Amino acid sequence: MAPEDILPEALLDRLRGRAAGYDQNNRFIQEDLDDLAEAGYLKLFVPEADGGPGLGLEAVAALQQRLATAAPATALAINMHLVWTGVAAVMAARGDNALGFLLQEAGQGEIFAFGISEAGNDSMLFDSGTVAEPLPDGSYRFTGRKIFTSLSRGWTRLGTFGKDPEARDGAGELVFGFIRRDEPGHETLSDWDTLGMRASASNTTLLHGAVVPPERIFRKLPVGPNQDLLIFAIFACFETLLAAVYTGLAERALTLAVENVKRRVSAKHGGRSYAQDPDIRWKVADAAMAMDGIQPQLTLLARDVDNLVDHGPQWFPKLVGLKSRATENARHVVDLAIRVTGGSSYFRGSEMERLYRDVLAGIFHPSNDESAHNTVANAWLGPLESQESR
Repeated sequence: MAPEDILPEALLDRLRGRAAGYDQNNRFIQEDLDDLAEAGYLKLFVPEADGGPGLGLEAVAALQQRLATAAPATALAINMHLVWTGVAAVMAARGDNALGFLLQEAGQGEIFAFGISEAGNDSMLFDSGTVAEPLPDGSYRFTGRKIFTSLSRGWTRLGTFGKDPEARDGAGELVFGFIRRDEPGHETLSDWDTLGMRASASNTTLLHGAVVPPERIFRKLPVGPNQDLLIFAIFACFETLLAAVYTGLAERALTLAVENVKRRVSAKHGGRSYAQDPDIRWKVADAAMAMDGIQPQLTLLARDVDNLVDHGPQWFPKLVGLKSRATENARHVVDLAIRVTGGSSYFRGSEMERLYRDVLAGIFHPSNDESAHNTVANAWLGPLESQESR
């Protein structure tokens, strides 16, 4: 099934037509979400037995790239749902069906969001400032503050985690589970008023003792880095799908740049198109080569996940490297597109201006540039020596 079969031009045109209004009014993508749900887009990873097409990461990444050419903020918000369903599919393909219920519920129309990030928590998945308090019946009570909760206005299931500090003889244990929207103990703040990606509604979520029953607690892990399949699956889907969104955004910027350059005329060149200006041509070529460079990396790494390729300890460096390169590459392409488009791109309301703001969000998603380089350096050089060992 080709991407245009699932995301036809008519649907993309509708989404693109709403993007500016969502951004201008800082409004959630509710109509886009409804249209995509009706088109079956939220079931991409769901197996046929549960009502979906059962696509792999390579196919879904291509679709997210296509979606982002029309509405980057919509693609970013939908990413969070697709990450969780992708995690369930990646784990199932490797024989772990701990999240089988998630795929079934996604097939029934439930919408999943990612409640993981915490302000100041540089350890990300390997530690948490949220408290997970065990209850006598096996449930856990979660209390904490989660930031950048994309889809905050649309989710029906929130995947989150916290730390039980008393578990494992006081070493602590990280507890993962899903909160239901129709149950108490959570609050969505109205604090998402940002430079870009405004329509994603990535508001802060407060957990006020939200209780997760035992059947929705799906993992308990030690504090600190580990090689658990859940961690791999989250990294594989999160980093790859983020790379796809920002690559799609850059693709759209390049398309607009080419259109604008052909349309603009230069008095210096006797009224000829700027497409005949050698300096402009160089910048467009530079942007096109940057796009040619990122696409194979994105496609092949997603394919390796689907094909169960074993990269061993190099998996994490490859994944964080992809995300870092894709988001930085997108910023480079958008910057070139702005330059060749000229002063019109500086005005509020132009699509290029919106892309310029949206692309900046890429530097804030995990893994950030510093963390990614640290991961890759450790893979090639080993960890930093402690002062005591010198």
